[in-house]
Amino acid sequence: MGRRVGISCKVYHGDMFLGEAEAFPITNNNSSSKGQGLPFPNSSEIRIDHLAPPSERCPPLSVLQTISPFAVRCKVQAKSLSELSLLHRLYLSCFQERKSAVVVIGNEELHLVAMPSKVEKVSCFWCCSVQTGRYTSCLGMLNLRCLAIVFDLDETLIVANTMKSFEDRIEALSRRIDGENDPIRVSGMSAELKRYIEDKDLLKQYIEMDTVSEGGRSISAQNEEVPPVPGIQEKIVRPIIRLLERNIVLTRINPENRDTSVIVRLRPAWEDLRSYLTAKGRRRFEVYVCTMAERDYALEMWRLLDPDAHLISSKQLVDRVVCVKSGLKKSLQHVFQDSVCHPRMAMVIDDRLQVWDDKDQPRVHVVPPFTPYYAPQAEMANAVPVLCVARNVACNVRGGFFKEFDENLLQKIYEVNYENEIVDLPSAPDVSNYLISEDVNSAQNNNREGPVVEGMTGSEAEHRMNRPVNISDERQTKPQTLSNRSSPDDEMLVDQPFASNRNLCNESGQSNLLAPSMFISVLQEIGRRCDSKVDFRFINGSNKDLQYSVEVLFSSEKIGIGMGRTMKEAQSQAAENALRNLARDYVSFIAPVASGVDTEITKHPCGNENGFLKENYSSQDESAKKEDLPVASTSENSK
Repeated sequence: MGRRVGISCKVYHGDMFLGEAEAFPITNNNSSSKGQGLPFPNSSEIRIDHLAPPSERCPPLSVLQTISPFAVRCKVQAKSLSELSLLHRLYLSCFQERKSAVVVIGNEELHLVAMPSKVEKVSCFWCCSVQTGRYTSCLGMLNLRCLAIVFDLDETLIVANTMKSFEDRIEALSRRIDGENDPIRVSGMSAELKRYIEDKDLLKQYIEMDTVSEGGRSISAQNEEVPPVPGIQEKIVRPIIRLLERNIVLTRINPENRDTSVIVRLRPAWEDLRSYLTAKGRRRFEVYVCTMAERDYALEMWRLLDPDAHLISSKQLVDRVVCVKSGLKKSLQHVFQDSVCHPRMAMVIDDRLQVWDDKDQPRVHVVPPFTPYYAPQAEMANAVPVLCVARNVACNVRGGFFKEFDENLLQKIYEVNYENEIVDLPSAPDVSNYLISEDVNSAQNNNREGPVVEGMTGSEAEHRMNRPVNISDERQTKPQTLSNRSSPDDEMLVDQPFASNRNLCNESGQSNLLAPSMFISVLQEIGRRCDSKVDFRFINGSNKDLQYSVEVLFSSEKIGIGMGRTMKEAQSQAAENALRNLARDYVSFIAPVASGVDTEITKHPCGNENGFLKENYSSQDESAKKEDLPVASTSENSK
């Protein structure tokens, strides 16, 4: 069989001629629409702009396959057999030092990757396409075993209120109390109202005197100098009062305007999560913020959360604190618009899912909203605080990602030769494949009244009032170690509470985050009514057949097992099999629960504008309800 003839071209590094080569376009890959000819502007020459940085542990093809899967555009083969040619020297340098030769075309980089060959005796390259700048930043992250994490602020990490937002909440809650006949509900709402009034009084003292009375002592504000943010704000000095034992901070967004005074409640266990991200002086995650708040407010809230700038340096704030404009959804593409990271290497911590772009939702770990006024005891109602669960999830995601990277991608990349077809490349890891977290929408109860929204929000407030859930229905799962997840660099994984209804997406990146399976909802309701824990435990995952296995534990007894190509399928099948096993004893529970799952929850509008958070939702977004909130009266008055 004759040797295939390619397109002759000359190879340059800058203006230096390196030698002649043949290029063979690839037409059977994901970029087939671009692959009908050579990707280079001048098909008769390949002009290398620079060499990519050498890699400590990751061959270039493994990086490119992670951030731009199956993006091989052509194969390049030197014509000369001489080992003294400059092109051969370039090949050896790239091969031995794990770097690539880069051709820059607009916002695209073409990386020439030196490939081993079983047949050819000349220098051989694969040419892969990637967005400009993304290779270098992601190479650094992969070498350091680092992923990206994106935080929401309001009701995820903090709850903040101004005098106006307090007045609006108090007025709305008072009206509800006046129209309520149930004494237990009245008692619960009255306790919530009291907490609003107490914090409002603290804020009023701060506004009027820069001093508050706490526990019989007077605490004065301390001036804190805020470093200037280049291009955003000059140096600012703010009067700050920190009540550390209560996780409360009082600050002023504009020090010259007392009406911008804010009382901020920080979510418990934030320090545990923050310390994990950069523990032992090693950065495990690159940190970003994506919020619907105004920039000055967002920058100050993040400063309170990261006062020493350990997570985001002052120079990075402009790029890493991203404020979404009105009417838009959040998206990782927007967060990483300067190509610093690829979405498949990022996870999100947010208290809402629907505010994110559909393609990003599989990478979102949804936490219950922070409700310090409505249910202050909710954060401590579980053995593992909400942000500790988020820390555990992040730890297992990182461990799973780099286990897959090391044990599957790297090993198989070393077996790929110049002669291989593009389809022979191994699949790359994706954060969404390892994000096993909880669905806070799954819990149901008979309560149809929601709390007055806690944070400073307008249309957002309307969402967060409408869908309550009993505290006893919240996370009840026992921490389980994902035994098949290994941690990079001998790092021990944190035990992660594995829950049922927040599922993975498939390997193609398509979202499987649909409404929770009816089987799962019914099974959880049976467990709740029987005061028995229902745990869904991941057993193992096979990269070969892409099958997930999940077993269901009912009061620590295995009652069902399921398998599927996605975690959602495996969980649903496991729940269905478990219900069949329980049917004889618990069938009476199924009908009432099933009929109640889709019951529409009564709306209670409370749209209040606060000046810091914007109304960012279209009419379609209004139908996307907030996650269920715990009921204060449950634990305080009817325990």
